Amino acid sequence: MKTWKLALASTLLALSTLAAQAAVDLNTADAKALEKLPGIGPAKAQAIVEHRSKNGAYKNIEDLKKVDGIGNKTFESLKSEISVTK
Repeated sequence: MKTWKLALASTLLALSTLAAQAAVDLNTADAKALEKLPGIGPAKAQAIVEHRSKNGAYKNIEDLKKVDGIGNKTFESLKSEISVTK
């Protein structure tokens, strides 16, 4: 019985952690929120916001690669942590 309760508690903790780590929406995040992403400092965060302002909303997460300074390697490290609302 103890093992079952421990397994249930571990599962619930994992699910709550996943919910707390919601993806950052490229279309609504400000620079400060974007800076919390791995490998994104103030300059890249500002570039992401500026690209959105000049070109409109991101249509998919792959559009992030159109931002200067965001290449395939950076994109690959971010893709599980970003999203796009339509």
